[in-house]
Amino acid sequence: MAHDNAHDHGHGAGGESHGSVKSYLIGFVLAVILTVIPFWVVMSGDFSRTVSGVVIAVSAVLQMLVHLVFFLHLDRSSESRWNVNAAVFTVVVIGIIVAGTLWVMHNMNVHMMH
Repeated sequence: MAHDNAHDHGHGAGGESHGSVKSYLIGFVLAVILTVIPFWVVMSGDFSRTVSGVVIAVSAVLQMLVHLVFFLHLDRSSESRWNVNAAVFTVVVIGIIVAGTLWVMHNMNVHMMH
């Protein structure tokens, strides 16, 4: 029984895709750049706290996207759609937990200080 490699486009047995060395290197370089930029902004001390915070937040979001695309291979293909859905669900649940915890802590702080 021969295996037909014509339909095997770099995907593993479970449908996961594997990146090339080039894509890993591109992801690595982007990750390093997105780490160095906020580090430089903070260490230089030339920027206000607001600008530094915005640069750190934007770099963090971009860094997450770089990791998802270049290292975890999450894209718009049907194979990774379930992984994307699971990741979105996880982010939503973590956001609810963090927001709820901060809300409870804030309310306890307000009511306990009287």
